[in-house]
Amino acid sequence: MEPVTTAAPLHASSAKVAAALAAAGIPGEVRRLADSARTAAEAAAALGCEIGAIANSLVFVSDGEPVLVLTSGRHRVDTAALAARWGRGPLRRATPEQVREATGQVIGGVAPTGHPRPLPTVVDQALSDYPRVWAAAGTPHTVFPTTAEELLRLTGGTVLPVGP
Repeated sequence: MEPVTTAAPLHASSAKVAAALAAAGIPGEVRRLADSARTAAEAAAALGCEIGAIANSLVFVSDGEPVLVLTSGRHRVDTAALAARWGRGPLRRATPEQVREATGQVIGGVAPTGHPRPLPTVVDQALSDYPRVWAAAGTPHTVFPTTAEELLRLTGGTVLPVGP
């Protein structure tokens, strides 16, 4: 099932994401879903794609600053292994308040872009297994199609495996 789009204006968070995509020359259009895409499973069901093609945007705190991990929905982040590979201190999940402060977005709708300032970012190597991936666009009901390469360019991130 393809996402539903409407002529209604985008939520302010999604509009920021759309503007950031346009500024970066990323062609993916922000689309509004009829159903929630708060989790990777919900997003995959709403989009009719494999769960691994969902790019989850997870915010952690490391070395006293928020960091972003874009991970394939097919697995969990191994925080100890990722911190070691990335050369950072321990990663701990950010609180909802820290996520909102760092991204301007709510958990379940965090996009890879459109934040008040860029965050150090890792793009999961597993996302490159899919020709098209879907990322949240600022709310739990908005997404955009992209690729792992575009996510890397958009975020200035580093490609690393995020699993064990």
